[in-house]
Amino acid sequence: MANTGKYVVAVSGGVDSVVLLHMLVKDGFPISQPPFSNPQFIVAHFDHGIRPESGDDAEFIRTLADKYGVPFETRREELGKGASEEFARNRRYAFLNEVAKKYIGKIVTAHHADDVIETIAINIVRGTGWRGLAVLGSPNIERPLLNKTKAELIEYAHKNNLEWREDSTNSDTKYLRNNLRRKLIGLDDDTKQLLRMYRERQCYIRKTVDDEASKIAGESPYSRYLFINAPRKASLELLRATLVKQAGTAPTRPQMKRALLAIKTYHGGSQYEVAEGVSLSFTKTHFVVHTKG
Repeated sequence: MANTGKYVVAVSGGVDSVVLLHMLVKDGFPISQPPFSNPQFIVAHFDHGIRPESGDDAEFIRTLADKYGVPFETRREELGKGASEEFARNRRYAFLNEVAKKYIGKIVTAHHADDVIETIAINIVRGTGWRGLAVLGSPNIERPLLNKTKAELIEYAHKNNLEWREDSTNSDTKYLRNNLRRKLIGLDDDTKQLLRMYRERQCYIRKTVDDEASKIAGESPYSRYLFINAPRKASLELLRATLVKQAGTAPTRPQMKRALLAIKTYHGGSQYEVAEGVSLSFTKTHFVVHTKG
């Protein structure tokens, strides 16, 4: 029996994701260790509906998927020009997770080395916690291009005569990432490499903490006594591990702080909504995590 794996490749139409798709389908670029001998790819495209020409992007990617002979999944949502980066990202990943669930596959994105630096910078500007350097390290998502720079991807695209779509919002400095990208242009290569090394170390630490927290939290239903009596920082780590395990994602830190307070104070028989689609129900001594969808 062939060693197969299904991968949902997130393709926006930009050079990064177009290169990723070509590398996977045409070059057999490995994305798992060990790599599958017969991987199957699904192209997934989320149209935010923010730009008037975004519908053309979807058709461009549909044609690309047909060219490579792979299934194509898309969804358009009218988020509007005022949509925040975070909201747009959350809607995109909600769609990607649905497609991954449909095909029982793993999400693959085109994040690269420059994205690592930009995301670290964003976290620092926003006031990061200890996880701020451990960016783009979710175990649920494959990111095979993290060791390649944007310049290398563009060079590959030209070498292979690839076509791609330019997103006009990438030059709009009202978005924090775009603004920081311009400021990071002058950052020297040694500093970038040092930041990437810090990230790798922090990702290792994060995984160690997450694994241990998951073991300590145990299985559902979860003991309220444990969360009430553990030190606050430890309780937040335990709650994060619990929510990731049960809901597949971690809410924001403010949301988790409020949820921890609910665990400590809510009466048995009550419920608390942690985030959209994620809630807790309580007995006097335990709580259960519920998800919609």
